[in-house]
Amino acid sequence: MASLLLAVIYLAFISLGLPDSLLGSGWASMRVELGAPLSAMGLISMIIAAGTVVSSLASDFLTRKLGTGLVTVISILLTAGAMLGFSFAGTYWLLCVLAVPYGLGAGGVDAALNNYVALHYKARHMSWLHCFWGLGALVSPFIMGAAIAGEAGWRGGYSLVSYVQFGIMALVGISLPLWKKGKEDGKEAKALTLPQTLRLKGVFFILIAFFCYSAVEATAMQWASSYFKEYRALPDDLAAMLGSLFYIGITVGRFACGFFSERAGDKALIRGGVAVIAVGIVLLALPVGGYAVSVAGFLVIGLGCAPVYPSIIHSTPYNFGAEHSQAVIGVEMAFAYIGTTFMPPLFGVIAQYAGIAFMPLWLALFAVFLFCMTELLNRSNRGRQSAAPPTP
Repeated sequence: MASLLLAVIYLAFISLGLPDSLLGSGWASMRVELGAPLSAMGLISMIIAAGTVVSSLASDFLTRKLGTGLVTVISILLTAGAMLGFSFAGTYWLLCVLAVPYGLGAGGVDAALNNYVALHYKARHMSWLHCFWGLGALVSPFIMGAAIAGEAGWRGGYSLVSYVQFGIMALVGISLPLWKKGKEDGKEAKALTLPQTLRLKGVFFILIAFFCYSAVEATAMQWASSYFKEYRALPDDLAAMLGSLFYIGITVGRFACGFFSERAGDKALIRGGVAVIAVGIVLLALPVGGYAVSVAGFLVIGLGCAPVYPSIIHSTPYNFGAEHSQAVIGVEMAFAYIGTTFMPPLFGVIAQYAGIAFMPLWLALFAVFLFCMTELLNRSNRGRQSAAPPTP
């Protein structure tokens, strides 16, 4: 039963990744049809991420009341419905309205499933879980690129992905009897208020680290296609497909990390990931002609991001105690989405007025802060005894 449930959780994380790359890969075409400026994607992204912040902070309460399985089904339903609405939207402002359920659906399931796997499965499963997120995020730009190149356009890309989401929601719903209840579903974990969670030793460092990581990931994710179109002057369909390079790197990297994550340990994976991100940023910054070096840069940045997010999540029960993990992970998700909310849109303003070529410098700034915050957390946790790993 544990293996079957794990397969369902992997499937649910594909559904979590599917919507994340659609907006960035389709925006170059969407903004032309809707008459919106380049930076207008930022407001939609902010609304989506604001919804995820709210639902992430509420995830501890929702999981205790409804259980992880039902929270997952409801969340997928919200995102599937919002994407179907996107496909029919005739104005930019309607997209902004639909972005509310789009975001609310993501935060609750993200926090609930991450905590469930961190508590009950080994590190390799956390890495592969986020690999499946990357698989969903990787497929979406190809769907959008093919739709844009064909007659369906960006609307067809959104509608097709929404149908896939509805199908995944139905399968997760059928699996509800498999989900564990009681203590294993987090209902006997210690309830913490937000102020109590923020006062836990080291929480400040990990929250800032998550904010900075999300700034790197979301900027590369949302602006890669526009970078190829605006800076490298590539056509819309090719730019949309090349926007998947980051997802290729992050997906392949997380699949590979699963084979040695338990041997390497979370700290080493985070440090190595930040180092690889730095290499990718340097490649992106090289002043050479053509777009091959940019292709390599986004791939390498994705590879570097691969172990960071799952390793931070998986180490949360160790860093702050299993009894606090649901509350802490909910706040971690909230700060991650705050980074997603504000940093890519802010970069969009910079790109519109100063040029999108400033992307490498922007990414480097947050990568440095990410490294510093995780190292400060390590120092604050010196002497802590390691908890026994989950059995499955």
